[in-house]
Formats: sequence, structure tokens, C-alpha cells
Amino acid sequence: MAILDLRSVLTVSSLLRLALIVYGDWQDNHMEVRYTDVDYLVFSDAAALMASGESPYLRTTYRYSPLLAFLLLPNSLLHPSWGKFLFSASDLLVGVLIHLILEKRGVPEKISVPCVMTWLFNPFTFTIGTRGNCEPLVCAVILWIVLCLIKGAVIQAAFWYGLIVHFRIYPIIYALPIILLLDSRLCKLGQKPTVKVWNPSQNQSVQTDTVLVKVTALGALKGLFSKERIAFGLISALVFLSLTGFSFYLYEWEFLHEALLYHIGRTDPRHNFSIYFYHIYLHMNREFSMVEKLVSFLPQFMVQLALVFCFAWDLPFCLFLQTVTFVALNKVITAQYFVWFFCLLPLILPWSNMRLKWNGLACVALWVGAQTHWLFWGYLLEFKGENVFLQLWIAGIVFLAVTTFVLVMIISRHVYTPLFQPLTWASSKSKGKCE
Repeated sequence: MAILDLRSVLTVSSLLRLALIVYGDWQDNHMEVRYTDVDYLVFSDAAALMASGESPYLRTTYRYSPLLAFLLLPNSLLHPSWGKFLFSASDLLVGVLIHLILEKRGVPEKISVPCVMTWLFNPFTFTIGTRGNCEPLVCAVILWIVLCLIKGAVIQAAFWYGLIVHFRIYPIIYALPIILLLDSRLCKLGQKPTVKVWNPSQNQSVQTDTVLVKVTALGALKGLFSKERIAFGLISALVFLSLTGFSFYLYEWEFLHEALLYHIGRTDPRHNFSIYFYHIYLHMNREFSMVEKLVSFLPQFMVQLALVFCFAWDLPFCLFLQTVTFVALNKVITAQYFVWFFCLLPLILPWSNMRLKWNGLACVALWVGAQTHWLFWGYLLEFKGENVFLQLWIAGIVFLAVTTFVLVMIISRHVYTPLFQPLTWASSKSKGKCE
């Protein structure tokens, strides 16, 4: 079992990422197809503009917070691969945070380390940071917020939540489940919440805690303005508005449009996994109204609400479901978005009754197969120039159907376990049974 030691896993993971960064530099200089993600070139150019005193938004397609360009200033001052090392270090940090969260929830080492490995040795994840994509940085902050909530550090969680929503707008979808979780019956300022620990003997959802937690859901309106919720909402909003306001002060409407408004009304005619791309492609010669741009958010909004009110108190599981469905129903879907939920997957594995053989393998094979099917038509379009837009759109529909099926399988085999025990219930139990 020594090979499953966390230190050894992190060492091997670090060497793997270092080797890929070095190899990527060689491939960029010697082969026609570059290893480095095109987004990394955009980040680097924006950072170079900032270093010279100009706006990073002079670089076309830079549609991120100026914080990202600021973090990559050493690309111009030290070495062009600085950002890759930063993102890969964040990638490793995600692995450490996964282990810490599972440890806090009572998951033993022999189970938590393999869960960490599902992140660290996932080809999607160990390549994305080394190719220069910033998503591991976002994943690390989101997991840190979850850890802060588990430790009862509501103020700290609020600060980082406001920052990450400014940095990358999509985590805004996590606001409602976090607010619901911060019920005064589950969590109080200045008091560490009682975490519901992992129990290997569970083969069905917990009933005693669930009843009490559902009572808090029915009384959610009554306790809506608890100190915990007000503190989290005010601090996270203050951080978000402060960073956004300062960025607007520096770069004015360029920042507001590129970093925020663009993503709300985004229509991208380029082929991607989304079921919307073909409709957008067919109508790319006319301007979509704001109503048309926003109406595609309706399915996302409805599904998000349903998932939140069903699973909010099992927070990691809720965040995972939210992220998968948000990506699956988005107007634009690229492979880098999958990392958003891959970082949350290890947090739910100990509570799954799905066995790797055969159900687990079947789900993985179906999902990867649906991607491969889409990539086949994408290759014919992108590299062969064949008119296969309709087939590619059908492949996107198949991918959505497979994703939905896999998600239903995951939900049906998940052991619903609230993150926190109700304080009134926990106080009547032996402290030796709680963490």
C-alpha cells in the first residue's frame, strides 16, 4: 500500500507535470502542432501589455479579470513558462485540498488517496495545467472555500468566494446552496460546525439527519436573514464589487464588456459540444437580441434550482451536480470546462454505491465514447473541411443524452449525506462520535 501514500502520489504527480512542461516547450519549438494551449498565448500577451503599462484588453480575445494578467507578469519578467508552473502547482494543490476535505469528513487514507488520484492522474487534468490553462487555479480556490465552510471559517470563505466570482464568473451558481447551508441550525459564526463523518456501513441515505435538515429547508424563509447568511452575502458582495470596481477604474468599459458582459450574452458560432452551436451557426449573420441570448439560460436556471433544493445540504454533491448540468446546458462547451466538475468528483466518490466494475466502467466508457464520437466529426470539419455541421450537432445531442444518463446513474447510487449535523441534534450526542 506504500504506493498509495499521499506524499508518493504527489511526488510522482509533480514529476509528471514537470516532464510535460519541458516536453511541451520542445514540441512548441520543433513540431507543427503546438502543445501549449492557445489561451496561454492570450494570457501571456495580455500580461506583456500590462507589464508595459497598457491595457491587457488590447489583446483581442482576452476576456478575463485583469487579476489573471497580473498573476502572469513573471511570464515577461522571468520566464515564458511561469504561468504553466503556477497552474500546475494549483493542480497539485487541488489534490492536497481534496485529501484535506475527505479527511475532515472522516474518510480513511486507504480510500481518500485513490480519490485524490482520480484527479491527479486524470489525463484531462494533468494536461490542462501544463498546457497553460488557468482552470486549476479556479478549482483550487473553490475547494478552499469548501474547506473553509467545513472548518466554520465563514468570513474567510466569503472573501474567497467574492474573489473567485470576480475572477471567473461561473462560480456564481454556487451562491444559493452555500447560503442555504449557512442555516443557523447547522452553522453558527464563531462555532465550528459538526461534520457528518463517512460511514462505510451506510447503504442508503441517512434518515435522522435528513428529516431535521428538511425542516430547515421548510423554514428557510424564516431564517433567511441569519447572521451567517448576512455575513457571507455582504462580505462576498463587497469583495466582488471592490475588485470589479477597481478593475473598472483601471480599464473602464473594456473590462466590463470583455470580462463580464461578454459571457452573459455570448454567442459563439464555432463548433463545440453545445447543442446550441448549430442554431447559432445558422444565424450567425444576424444579431441576436438580448432576450434571445438570455433565454438559453432558462433550462440551466430551472435545473439549477431543482438540484439546489434537493441536494444543497450535501454540499459537495450539490456543487458537482450543479457544475455538470451547467456545463452540459451551456451555449459554449469546450473540454477545459470538464475540469470544473472533475475537481469535485473525488469529493463524492466515498459516498457512492456504484462499483467500478461494471456500472462505473460502463459510465466512463459511454461518456468517453460520446466525446470520441463528437471528436470524429469535429476532425472531419476542422482538418478535412467536410460539411458535417449537422452530424456534429447530432453528436452534441448524443453527448448531452449520455451525460444526462451518467448523471442519473450517479444520483441514483449516491448515499445522500448532509455535510453538517444539526447543532441541536449534535449537542445531544457524544462528542466522541463527531469531528
